[in-house]
Amino acid sequence: MNKTELVAAVANKAGVSKKDAEKVVTALTETIISELANGNKVQIVGFGTFEARERAARKGINPLTKEAIDIKESVVPAFKAGQGFKNALK
Repeated sequence: MNKTELVAAVANKAGVSKKDAEKVVTALTETIISELANGNKVQIVGFGTFEARERAARKGINPLTKEAIDIKESVVPAFKAGQGFKNALK
C-alpha cells in the first residue's frame, strides 16, 4: 500500500473526502518526524512506539573491495509494535 492508497482507505473508513484524509495523513507523518527529530518518542497505545535510536560508530567491510571501512555513528528511526498491533496479526 502506498500513500495514495492509504489516503483512499482512510477517507473511506472515516467517511471524509480524500483531500481531508490526505491532510490528516500528512499531518500525522510530519508530526511524528518532527517529534523524533526533537528527541521525543511518539507512543500510540495499541499501535506502537516510534523513537530515534543512536547507532554507535563501528567497523564495516566494503562488499566490492573487501576493505575495512569506518561507519560513523548515526541516529535512525525505529518502530516497536504495540501489543494490540501484534495480536491483530496473529
